Amino acid sequence: MPAIGITGGISTGKSTFCECLREMLPAAKFFNADEAVHFLLNLSEVKREIRAEFSKQVFSRDGDLNRADLRAIVFADATKKRALERILHPRIRRQWTKEAKEYHNSPNFFFADIPLLYETGGETLCDRVVVVASSQKVQLVRLRKRMLVRSAEAKQMIKSQMPLEEKIKRADHVVWNNGDRTSLMAQARFLVRLWQGQTWTKR
Repeated sequence: MPAIGITGGISTGKSTFCECLREMLPAAKFFNADEAVHFLLNLSEVKREIRAEFSKQVFSRDGDLNRADLRAIVFADATKKRALERILHPRIRRQWTKEAKEYHNSPNFFFADIPLLYETGGETLCDRVVVVASSQKVQLVRLRKRMLVRSAEAKQMIKSQMPLEEKIKRADHVVWNNGDRTSLMAQARFLVRLWQGQTWTKR
């Protein structure tokens, strides 16, 4: 079965779309890049590399990583953002690539929920890519509510990513998420029927 990448912009609804897919395909395998990052940031070797790049300013006196401070730095400084990506992205890519290859001989779907899929060239490892998109107005409202940040900060976070319009152009499928979960589920159902009706060949 195929490896399908799920991507989009920050707070456009990728995780909710994956929840819809999980309900329809309980046997499917899901890789979540955000969860992988959370795990990696707890590893001592990753913390050492972050300390070397960002100094101790992003750590507490007890040695705990202050993720909010780190996030603020990388969203405000493109150079620091790339530095953090150099630490995290190769590890994430190795992990999900291994899982995708292992699952390619399975009768079930493999989904990779990766916000920076295009930015890291991960689309080359996918049979199909779904971009979950919304209007910027809706995206801003969701992001401010989720992250509890001001409008200017939210706009900076969105701006730091590849433009959503570019991701839409490159996608195999686009899911529009300006509405409620019912609409998202209907689109997930349509895509699952489409994929189940296709013949997939091993790459």
